[in-house]
Amino acid sequence: MKKLLSILFLALLTLPAFAEGDGVNFFEGSFRQALAKAKKEKKMVMLDAYTSWCGPCKVLKNKVFPNKELGAYINEHFVSIGVDMEAGEGPALANMYPVEGYPTILFLDASGKIKKKVLGLPQGGAKELLGVAKGVK
Repeated sequence: MKKLLSILFLALLTLPAFAEGDGVNFFEGSFRQALAKAKKEKKMVMLDAYTSWCGPCKVLKNKVFPNKELGAYINEHFVSIGVDMEAGEGPALANMYPVEGYPTILFLDASGKIKKKVLGLPQGGAKELLGVAKGVK
């Protein structure tokens, strides 16, 4: 019984890690589904093109995207999707979009047309990325 209570307690402690946070919320689905969702919600798409081995990509994911102010703006105006460009649908997307390095953040309209591209880790962090996102029309 003690063991069961310990397991339940640990499970409760980890629940917040699975809840939607204050930062950027990423769509869990295909790129095509993200475009359809954006069209339906009258939003744009933010595509985070990354690879599993990319150090700056990990900084973006762990230090920039969790920012509360950035998340509030991005979540309101964009459907965000992260794609490993070397796995799943990533290689096909890499053929569609000019990704010259990682990370690359593409701001797209709901039909998939590039509106703005950010190559590399924004040196100004979340504040810089927020400024870029606010300028996307």
